[in-house]
Amino acid sequence: MNPILLLHHDATDPVTGQVTGQVTGQVALPATPPVNPPVAGEVTGEVTGEVAKLLLVCRGTMTRKQMREMLLLKGDDNFRQLYLTPALEAGWIEMTIPDKPTSRLQKYRLTAKGQAWLGTQRKEGKK
Repeated sequence: MNPILLLHHDATDPVTGQVTGQVTGQVALPATPPVNPPVAGEVTGEVTGEVAKLLLVCRGTMTRKQMREMLLLKGDDNFRQLYLTPALEAGWIEMTIPDKPTSRLQKYRLTAKGQAWLGTQRKEGKK
């Protein structure tokens, strides 16, 4: 964090219009938002329509191609941009080989967060 020096000025010079004053030596740090740890068992965050569709078709571990076919999508670029990447970044799904994201053996599965969200959808569907 960069500290910010606070200036104290007494007046504006009537001739030049410039602020006159002196450095008071006060230092203020930028305000930081409080860090809140995640609450255990709580599902947080919004699920976009595309990500929700992906979560609903995800069964066990699946390849990217299997998920795309379950969604009846043809284009891999569109699938990755709108479905897979947002789901990964939000923590709804995870890679089975995270150290090798481009591996031909890479598969994906729901995280605990994704499974909890899926559970809430099933409960809402039964109502």
